[in-house]
Parts: sequence; structure tokens; C-alpha cells
Amino acid sequence: MLLFRWAVLFLLLAAGVCFVFHVGTGQLRYRRWGWTILKWTLLAAAGFFAVLIAERVA
Repeated sequence: MLLFRWAVLFLLLAAGVCFVFHVGTGQLRYRRWGWTILKWTLLAAAGFFAVLIAERVA
């Protein structure tokens, strides 16, 4: 659980850094990387919490 929290924190931080790089350089690849990291991080977090909820219900 703690490992998952740290992984999500670092991935969200990485997405934020990509967005800052995009603002600083104007290169679209950093914005694309940021959105990709953010999208998959939130999708994985939603799946993880769905499994936790399912364990509590069952």
C-alpha cells in the first residue's frame, strides 16, 4: 500500500514536471508525455481502489 502511494506520488510529480517543461520550452512532446503519464496514473489508481472496494464488499 505504501509502495503504491509513493509510486502514484512520483508519477504525478513526473507529469507535473513534464507540464512545466512544456511551458518552459514550448515543445509539444512534453505536454503529450505529461498527459500520458497523468492518464495512466489515474487509470491505475482507479483500478487499485476498485479492487480495494471489491475486497471490502465481498
